Amino acid sequence: MEIRVRPAHPADDAETEQIEAAADALLVDRFDAVDWPPPTTARERASMPGFVLVAEPHEASAPSSGPVGFVHVLEIDGHAHLEQLSVLPTYGRRGIGRRLVQAALSETRDRGHRTITLRTYRDVPWNAPFYASCGFTETELDSALLRSLIDTETALGLFRYGPRVQMTATL
Repeated sequence: MEIRVRPAHPADDAETEQIEAAADALLVDRFDAVDWPPPTTARERASMPGFVLVAEPHEASAPSSGPVGFVHVLEIDGHAHLEQLSVLPTYGRRGIGRRLVQAALSETRDRGHRTITLRTYRDVPWNAPFYASCGFTETELDSALLRSLIDTETALGLFRYGPRVQMTATL
């Protein structure tokens, strides 16, 4: 199956919410987290500065069936931050997440950024270890934006499920 990565369109909004909810279900199951925060709404995501890329199956003989994954990169105060990467679990372990990360890194570089950060769970195999395999390394907080993300994570109760880390990739 060939995967095409492209900029998201408003018509993709409902699907990105569904993709995030389905991908989050893996964390809900892992942590037995009955109170996991809901996915970002399409309206919220569209109001944030940055960009969203989607991955969709692309068959020469058939039209796309719609997105199966997406990556959302925030651009705030001169910083690029990988806010969300989600792939439908039924499409997991096929390299789609890696393709989306690579496309996000390329687009971020093309937009003039030298680094990109993210925050994730250190001990979840498809979180920090995956991002490390994509070129990210653990780093210390170095901006007001990143410090504010810790406040958001605290308010959402994310730390109760394990240690979270900041990671950075040089572009």
